[in-house]
Amino acid sequence: MPARPARRPAAADRTPRPAAPPAGARALGVRQRAALATRDSILRAATKVFARHGYDGGSIDQISKAARSYDRMIYYYFGSKQGLFIAVLEDMYRRFNDAESRLVLDTAQPLEALRSVIRFMWGYYQRNPEFITLLNTENLHRGKHISKSLRAREYSSPAVGVLGQVLASGARRGVFRGDVTARDVYLMIAALGYFYLSNRFTLSAFLGESLETPAALAHWESFMIDAVLRKVGATR
Repeated sequence: MPARPARRPAAADRTPRPAAPPAGARALGVRQRAALATRDSILRAATKVFARHGYDGGSIDQISKAARSYDRMIYYYFGSKQGLFIAVLEDMYRRFNDAESRLVLDTAQPLEALRSVIRFMWGYYQRNPEFITLLNTENLHRGKHISKSLRAREYSSPAVGVLGQVLASGARRGVFRGDVTARDVYLMIAALGYFYLSNRFTLSAFLGESLETPAALAHWESFMIDAVLRKVGATR
């Protein structure tokens, strides 16, 4: 019996297949992801350690153990303890801005938009107590670490910029004064929220009442909103 001719490959079999990436390229991607994961782990651990023990009390050894890493990796990624603390502060501001960027604000409704910004800041401070603790630590050091950051100013712009858009919209519609700056309103909101929460323990003892009950926190949120709206001359 004559031999059968070899079966021609089906069309699908003949489709050229993309060449696999070189092994070196695949390995590089894995190494990059691993490096990023290690750096993020160190940063998270450092945030917790510095928030709990302060800058002076938090040690490289404590941080490397909390991150399940090694001291040398901290120096590799951040250069020094100070470099790591600066990175923690920068990451803290970045996370605040990321959270704020997810706010859905209708600037055509400036009153409600401003209320939303106030509620966001007040709520963020409560949900992220390390934000206040780390700021307290850095202020005890007179801002000497964050002043060395090359990125600190870029983190302040979005937060103030959001308020600027809301205030400008309100001024155009005649519901806000036109002479109040976003910077001043931002400072007012931050001061009212930050002071209350950072001093709530001593104030509770001084005033003889808990400032941490749900009712007390809700009351202060309402007070903040009313105070800011009055300042910007909101018509109600």
